[in-house]
Amino acid sequence: MTENGRQGSPIQHGFPHLDAVRTSITTLLRRLSYEGVLAYATPFAPADAAFDDTEDLHLGAHRVASAMVRALRLPDARMVVGFRPMAEAATVELAAGPEYFVEVNNRFRTHRRDLAAALAHEATHVLLHRLDLRLPTTAADEILTDTAAAYLGVGWLLLDAYREDALTHQKLGYLTPEEFGYVLAKRGSLFGEDLSAWFTSPQAYEAYVRGRALAARDLRRAPLAAAGRIERRRYARDRRAAATVAPEASAASAASAPGGGAAYRFEGHGPGLRVSFCCPVCEQRLRLPVRGPVRARCGLCRTVLECDT
Repeated sequence: MTENGRQGSPIQHGFPHLDAVRTSITTLLRRLSYEGVLAYATPFAPADAAFDDTEDLHLGAHRVASAMVRALRLPDARMVVGFRPMAEAATVELAAGPEYFVEVNNRFRTHRRDLAAALAHEATHVLLHRLDLRLPTTAADEILTDTAAAYLGVGWLLLDAYREDALTHQKLGYLTPEEFGYVLAKRGSLFGEDLSAWFTSPQAYEAYVRGRALAARDLRRAPLAAAGRIERRRYARDRRAAATVAPEASAASAASAPGGGAAYRFEGHGPGLRVSFCCPVCEQRLRLPVRGPVRARCGLCRTVLECDT
């Protein structure tokens, strides 16, 4: 897992990986299923992450690692934690198991409050390895890992490890702080959960709020009935344009979403005209007939959506 610090590269902000994050959420839900994700309704507890200087280093690291294994529902896996000088925050040796060897940067010997965050990323690697879930490139795979960690209830620790002020300059993981906040808000949409009170880092809380704001905008994208007036007008204009094109012509919508992807597009023509858009909770692509107010249920995350197509 990468680590940004005062001696490393500048901390990146915003949503540069948004499309990959959305794809990762959908990929994870497809692999685990809706029922499988529900098994992760209980997030990793702050008490299990607590690790102060009064506790034996290796016994405490083992305790936190064991709690992480339980949180990710890996009861037959054991994580053996060692410390050594290294450029990365942590690495894990992926094998058949049941033992997985995690090496952690030596600085976590004293900076113990962030040990659970480092283990969250590596334990999620173990989970995805066991699920045989991987993406074609290393970069995409690491984004999937951070997204899965946040979505399954342990990745809030990675965001809480983000600190950027006059004295501290630290971020763990591959997502930006705002992207971690976005995924945590997506998890919140599914479980009715708000973890904002758990953040000990003021900068992490601020990033969470920014990510949550973008996730809230997803819930107001046309053709959802909650879309704002300007969005609805744009959608109506694009719908009229799609209805008048020749059958053989492309009828893709021009409505854009953050990250450059299309928020919706039209397919077909005449009475068969349909609108395609992403579920605001799981980002699965949905297709509905263009016929005005309609209630739809996402087949992946089971969310019931009020739409006006």
